Order: sequence, then C-alpha cells, then structure tokens
Amino acid sequence: ESPVLDTPEAVAAVLRDDAAARNVERLQIVMLNTRRRLIRIETIAEGTLDQVPVHAREVFRPAIVASAHSIILSHNHPSGDPMPSEADIRVTRDIQRAGHLLRLELLDHIILGRRTETRPTDFVSLRELGYFHT
Repeated sequence: ESPVLDTPEAVAAVLRDDAAARNVERLQIVMLNTRRRLIRIETIAEGTLDQVPVHAREVFRPAIVASAHSIILSHNHPSGDPMPSEADIRVTRDIQRAGHLLRLELLDHIILGRRTETRPTDFVSLRELGYFHT
C-alpha cells in the first residue's frame, strides 16, 4: 500500500534522497488520492542552478491523467538554502489559483535544501510559512 503523505515531513522523507543528488533545480509533483495516499511522483521540469521554468498546464496535465485528487509541488535548491524566492512564491500562488479552477487542490509546496548547524530541517513548507491563500 502506498504511503500517506499528510505532513511536510512525510513528503520531504519521500523526496529527500533524489533532491540531494541534483545540482540543478528539479520541479516535481506528488499526486495523491482522496486519502492523501501517494499515486505517483512525476518530474515536471529541470532548470538551472537557481531557477526552473514552469507553467500550470505542465503541472496539472499528469495529475488530471492520473485522476489525482490533490497535488503537492516540490523542488530542490542546490544552494542548500530551502527558503523560497519571490519567484517560488509567485509560482505557488499561480498554481494554487489554477488548481482551484480545476478543483484539484495544491496542498503544499515543499522546497528541499540541506540541514546546517543553524537550520535543523532540510526543507520548508510554503503552507507552513503562510504563503497559501485560504
């Protein structure tokens, strides 16, 4: 049975190893059923050291085909600092609006980086940081 991904920690645990191995940004979507069980993870785009271009149609196409109930966006920051850029926040809000129209909820956007002495976790949740409209 596939895992339940109902916390940012659970999502980060599934994606962590792949993200750590990348030296360019890679945007993925985590597709979930109505019980927040993993359907599958799909890579949407790979970018450069500090950006990855994305359009809502590329994000939602595989989710619609998979009959996903909801999705979680995720990408890595090769710099190691998982704090979101202005572009990350803007893309998240655009995807959230598009998902609302499609009735396919964006639950979160997880950015993976690296732990440091001053940063105890290697990821951030844009929902937990307050960037999601309700």
